[in-house]
Amino acid sequence: MDARILRRGLLDAGYEELPILSQHVLTVDALPPIHKDPFDRLLIAQAITEGIVLLTSGATVAQYPSPVRLAR
Repeated sequence: MDARILRRGLLDAGYEELPILSQHVLTVDALPPIHKDPFDRLLIAQAITEGIVLLTSGATVAQYPSPVRLAR
């Protein structure tokens, strides 16, 4: 699928983009060292900071506390 078409469809359906804020970066620093991937850690920090659930298929990422959940 064309990423531009997907993005437009999601925005048209009411989804919002989540910018990276300084608070997200501060939350990354407070995360336990379970996983070293910086992008995954940023997603986890965003979920924590924004109070949203992060669904993951990665068992390692799912080891982080709520709001991270393993998608089954």
